[in-house]
Amino acid sequence: MPETTITQPNRRILAIALPMILSNIAAPLLGLVDTAIIGHLPDAIYLSAVALGATAVSFMVLLTVFLRMTTTAEMAAAFGANDRQQQQQITVHSLTLAVTIGVLLTALSPWLISLSLSVINAESRLSELTATYMHIRLLALPATLINLVVLGILLARQQARLAMLMVISINAINVVANLVLIVGFKLNVVGAAWASVIAEVSTALVGLWLLRSLLPALRNWRIEPLSMKRFMAMNSDVMLRSLLLQLCLAMMTIYATRFGTDVVAANAVLMQFLLLISLGLDGIAYAIEALVGAARGQRNTNLIRFWLRHGLRWSLLFALVYSAVFWLFGDGIIRLLTNIPAVISEAQQYLPWLWLMPLVAHWSYFFDGVYIGLGQTKAMRNTMAISALGVFLPSWYAAQHWLTNDNANHGLWLALLLFMAARGLSQALWLRYKIIQ
Repeated sequence: MPETTITQPNRRILAIALPMILSNIAAPLLGLVDTAIIGHLPDAIYLSAVALGATAVSFMVLLTVFLRMTTTAEMAAAFGANDRQQQQQITVHSLTLAVTIGVLLTALSPWLISLSLSVINAESRLSELTATYMHIRLLALPATLINLVVLGILLARQQARLAMLMVISINAINVVANLVLIVGFKLNVVGAAWASVIAEVSTALVGLWLLRSLLPALRNWRIEPLSMKRFMAMNSDVMLRSLLLQLCLAMMTIYATRFGTDVVAANAVLMQFLLLISLGLDGIAYAIEALVGAARGQRNTNLIRFWLRHGLRWSLLFALVYSAVFWLFGDGIIRLLTNIPAVISEAQQYLPWLWLMPLVAHWSYFFDGVYIGLGQTKAMRNTMAISALGVFLPSWYAAQHWLTNDNANHGLWLALLLFMAARGLSQALWLRYKIIQ
């Protein structure tokens, strides 16, 4: 592919990235509407129960997001190779695994709910409402995981607009169902839970309809043991990688409790800056997953390098924009997120770390997309382990001993910055010396 056609690769990257960025933005906005509906009920306990229950369910789903990533990896290569039979086989394997895991988790829901409530440790009435919400929500887990698979397939096949419509529709249906069940039928927590179930199931049915050309007849629905074993191994790699990442991010809140409630709140506010970063950089990563994966399917190393160059330019551009926005408007963003003077003052102390974070973190977002596209899940797991266990934990431990209590939270942010740097550097070196010679 010649370099002179620069507008074409940029358009292809943005054709995938922009719809996913828009869907990333739409989801939390519709979620705010969802929260506002619950928040206008006469008793705050309903909002608390929904918030706690949704957080617990979201954590379970977060640990299964590997299904989306590995499905994208395998489907993108089959799509690039124009191998329709392989695309059908990947669809069968992904959906089978999604339904199996979903049914298993649903069957284990009493134990999962009990474990979640023991961690939450809320008062009895709140625990009862939270358990009711979770019991209903967990019924939709098979549909939720089907939606992850459908999203992965659409991204891999570079159908980003359909993927965007799926993400937006599930939230829009949820909002409408909340209005009907909570406002109309006065079902409070039960209504909120069933609204989510309706949204997940209806979106899954639409998603399966979108994949109808890739779904073989039931009599031809076969599992290939060797391929399935390899696919499950890939999922295990990505699950371990995601678990290590979430544990490192959780430390920013969990360990901050030693420094007082104001510091915990300040860190929680500043962690929202990372959410803002992901809104844009995830879009670029999704595009790279699909395009690099297709090039892998074509066994075209030059084309892989081509997409690496162009994708990296967009990733760096987004990082520069984010860094400039946080530098110029970071204080205003903090004040939008909280109006508590003590929390604002505390957050302002650590804001400079966020000026640097996009410039350092964008490499890891970008290379995550590259590694998914290349199907290098073991490398993702290994570089994450190196970064988490070899950089984040030692940096955090050393900083807590070198810094005074007044500055110890700076040690947490330093550890997070070094962790992001280590991820990008280890992924770059691994790619250079072990994957693309």
